[in-house]
Amino acid sequence: MDLKSLDITVIGGGIGGLTSALALRQRGASVTVLEQAEAITEVGAGIQVSPNGLRVIEALGLANDLFARSVQGRAVSLRNGSTGAEVARLDLKRLPDDQRYLFVHRADLVDLLSAAARAQGVSVRLLQRVDTVTSGPRPKVVLATGDQRETDLAIGADGIHSAVRPGLNSAQKPFFTGQVAWRCIVPNTTGHPAHARVHMGPGRHMVTYPLRDGTLLNVVAVEERAQWAAESWSQRDDADNMRKAFAGFDAEVHQILSQAENPGVWGLFRHPVAARWYGQGTALLGDAAHPTLPFLAQGANMAMEDAWVLADALTQAQDLGAGLAEYQQRRKARVTRVIDAASRNARNYHLSPGPFRFAAHTALGLLSRVSPGQMLGRFDWLYGHDVTRTSAG
Repeated sequence: MDLKSLDITVIGGGIGGLTSALALRQRGASVTVLEQAEAITEVGAGIQVSPNGLRVIEALGLANDLFARSVQGRAVSLRNGSTGAEVARLDLKRLPDDQRYLFVHRADLVDLLSAAARAQGVSVRLLQRVDTVTSGPRPKVVLATGDQRETDLAIGADGIHSAVRPGLNSAQKPFFTGQVAWRCIVPNTTGHPAHARVHMGPGRHMVTYPLRDGTLLNVVAVEERAQWAAESWSQRDDADNMRKAFAGFDAEVHQILSQAENPGVWGLFRHPVAARWYGQGTALLGDAAHPTLPFLAQGANMAMEDAWVLADALTQAQDLGAGLAEYQQRRKARVTRVIDAASRNARNYHLSPGPFRFAAHTALGLLSRVSPGQMLGRFDWLYGHDVTRTSAG
């Protein structure tokens, strides 16, 4: 299918939306991104770009620029939260030579994608809050102002509160997982290495890793609780609440959290994977189709994979409908597997003291010491997957 004849509207100027816009534009489509904010920007969060997500960045020609803005990860270290002792290690230095694992400030990746998209002719329109999207031969994108825009294809890359998803799927309420998460960025005053450290404790864990030449640390801290918390990325909390939740952890955690100010806080909810990812002239991408819990560091990576596969499926198909159907077929099983794996990690990180936790930690530690290659090999299905080279998506 020749995409040069298509006028495509991408709703959402985040990582998934911008990657999609760039991939489609490189194949000749006319692309407009509608972003509700007053600027294309992200603040206050880091992300882990694993080798599978990096494949998309490489295929878009942006790898060297991203390397310059990233810290290359050397390990994922699982640690006993109360003592600081390492339980097990995933040695990322054992990845194949052509695979890298990066820690990057989300704002830096968004800036990189936004600049590349604009340079290649993508139109980015700000302050465009989308109210509804109507499927059809020429879908209608209706803004909150009442203005309308007709397009050949409307892509909902607008997250868990997508304006596109309700038109394709019946309403399904997410359920609260009984967990809340804080996030913040603090100075790296502990000499934290280029590792993602998972500090594990009963009913809670904290993940830390360096950003921007190692001068900063990204912090995500999760606590189980019965109290409901809003599902919002913009809500703030008193940092003392986070410090109290991790009071029983080791001195390094205390030093890191002593620097936290005004952290973001949000409730973690499970959303079902959308039954339908596309309609006539409409499609869903990233969290709009398949939100995932942040326990496998794959949200942004899955969105980038989606973006590439959608563009590729449309290019290979005879018509728009066939391309959209192929896109969902190539992606749904993979993202479902990732979501399930992320949910299992939440349980594994929060084990209470006792025989089961002792046995689980002992087995992990033994595997990582005796057979580190096998330990890393457990993630071949995830990190070794390359959507830019396989029709499996």
